[in-house]
Amino acid sequence: MVSAAKKQKKTAESINARIALVMKSGKAVLGYKQTLQTLRNGKSKLVIISSNCPPLRKSEIEYYAMLSKTGVHHYNGTNTDLGTGCGKLFRVSVLSVIDPGDSDIIKAE
Repeated sequence: MVSAAKKQKKTAESINARIALVMKSGKAVLGYKQTLQTLRNGKSKLVIISSNCPPLRKSEIEYYAMLSKTGVHHYNGTNTDLGTGCGKLFRVSVLSVIDPGDSDIIKAE
Protein backbone atom coordinates (compact mmCIF):
# COMPACT_ATOMS: atom_id res chain seq x y z
CA MET A 1 0.00 0.00 0.00
CA VAL A 2 2.77 2.42 0.92
CA SER A 3 4.83 1.52 -2.14
CA ALA A 4 1.90 2.28 -4.46
CA ALA A 5 1.55 5.79 -3.05
CA LYS A 6 5.31 6.28 -3.23
CA LYS A 7 5.39 5.11 -6.85
CA GLN A 8 2.52 7.43 -7.78
CA LYS A 9 4.33 10.39 -6.21
CA LYS A 10 7.53 9.48 -8.07
CA THR A 11 5.71 9.31 -11.44
CA ALA A 12 4.07 12.67 -10.70
CA GLU A 13 7.49 14.16 -9.98
CA SER A 14 8.95 12.69 -13.16
CA ILE A 15 6.11 14.00 -15.34
CA ASN A 16 6.54 17.43 -13.71
CA ALA A 17 10.27 17.34 -14.47
CA ARG A 18 9.54 16.37 -18.08
CA ILE A 19 6.96 19.15 -18.45
CA ALA A 20 9.45 21.65 -17.02
CA LEU A 21 12.09 20.46 -19.53
CA VAL A 22 9.61 20.82 -22.40
CA MET A 23 8.77 24.37 -21.29
CA LYS A 24 12.48 25.21 -21.11
CA SER A 25 13.92 23.51 -24.21
CA GLY A 26 10.94 22.64 -26.41
CA LYS A 27 7.73 24.29 -27.53
CA ALA A 28 4.34 23.93 -25.89
CA VAL A 29 1.10 25.89 -25.82
CA LEU A 30 -1.11 26.33 -22.78
CA GLY A 31 -4.87 26.54 -22.78
CA TYR A 32 -7.93 25.06 -24.38
CA LYS A 33 -8.26 27.25 -27.49
CA GLN A 34 -4.60 27.04 -28.50
CA THR A 35 -4.56 23.28 -27.89
CA LEU A 36 -7.56 22.78 -30.19
CA GLN A 37 -5.80 24.93 -32.79
CA THR A 38 -2.63 22.81 -32.67
CA LEU A 39 -4.69 19.61 -32.84
CA ARG A 40 -6.60 20.87 -35.89
CA ASN A 41 -3.37 21.88 -37.62
CA GLY A 42 -1.71 18.56 -36.79
CA LYS A 43 1.18 20.23 -34.96
CA SER A 44 0.56 18.69 -31.54
CA LYS A 45 2.60 15.65 -30.44
CA LEU A 46 1.07 15.15 -26.98
CA VAL A 47 -1.82 16.65 -25.02
CA ILE A 48 -1.81 16.79 -21.22
CA ILE A 49 -5.17 17.32 -19.49
CA SER A 50 -5.54 18.14 -15.78
CA SER A 51 -7.78 16.02 -13.55
CA ASN A 52 -10.35 18.74 -12.88
CA CYS A 53 -10.86 19.79 -16.50
CA PRO A 54 -14.62 19.86 -17.24
CA PRO A 55 -15.86 16.53 -18.72
CA LEU A 56 -17.31 18.04 -21.91
CA ARG A 57 -14.10 19.93 -22.64
CA LYS A 58 -12.03 16.83 -21.84
CA SER A 59 -14.04 14.64 -24.20
CA GLU A 60 -13.83 17.24 -26.98
CA ILE A 61 -10.03 17.41 -26.66
CA GLU A 62 -9.82 13.59 -26.61
CA TYR A 63 -11.96 13.45 -29.75
CA TYR A 64 -9.76 15.94 -31.62
CA ALA A 65 -6.65 14.07 -30.41
CA MET A 66 -8.08 10.78 -31.68
CA LEU A 67 -8.75 12.32 -35.10
CA SER A 68 -5.22 13.75 -35.32
CA LYS A 69 -3.63 10.55 -33.90
CA THR A 70 -2.10 12.46 -30.98
CA GLY A 71 -1.36 10.96 -27.56
CA VAL A 72 -3.32 12.13 -24.53
CA HIS A 73 -1.99 12.03 -20.97
CA HIS A 74 -4.36 12.52 -18.03
CA TYR A 75 -2.42 14.48 -15.44
CA ASN A 76 -3.08 13.31 -11.88
CA GLY A 77 -3.04 16.78 -10.32
CA THR A 78 -5.45 19.68 -10.63
CA ASN A 79 -5.10 22.59 -13.04
CA THR A 80 -3.27 24.53 -10.31
CA ASP A 81 -0.69 21.72 -10.03
CA LEU A 82 -0.29 21.57 -13.81
CA GLY A 83 0.29 25.32 -13.95
CA THR A 84 2.93 25.01 -11.24
CA GLY A 85 4.53 22.12 -13.14
CA CYS A 86 4.77 24.38 -16.20
CA GLY A 87 6.51 27.04 -14.13
CA LYS A 88 3.59 29.44 -14.41
CA LEU A 89 1.77 31.27 -11.64
CA PHE A 90 -1.67 30.58 -13.07
CA ARG A 91 -3.90 27.56 -13.64
CA VAL A 92 -3.47 25.43 -16.77
CA SER A 93 -6.14 22.85 -17.56
CA VAL A 94 -4.76 21.77 -20.95
CA LEU A 95 -1.22 21.70 -22.33
CA SER A 96 -0.20 20.76 -25.86
CA VAL A 97 3.40 19.74 -26.60
CA ILE A 98 4.44 20.82 -30.10
CA ASP A 99 8.19 20.20 -29.88
CA PRO A 100 9.51 18.10 -26.97
CA GLY A 101 13.03 19.56 -27.16
CA ASP A 102 15.47 17.66 -24.92
CA SER A 103 12.66 15.90 -23.04
CA ASP A 104 11.58 12.29 -23.60
CA ILE A 105 7.99 13.07 -22.61
CA ILE A 106 6.43 11.61 -25.78
CA LYS A 107 8.32 8.31 -25.53
CA ALA A 108 7.55 8.04 -21.80
CA GLU A 109 3.79 8.38 -22.20
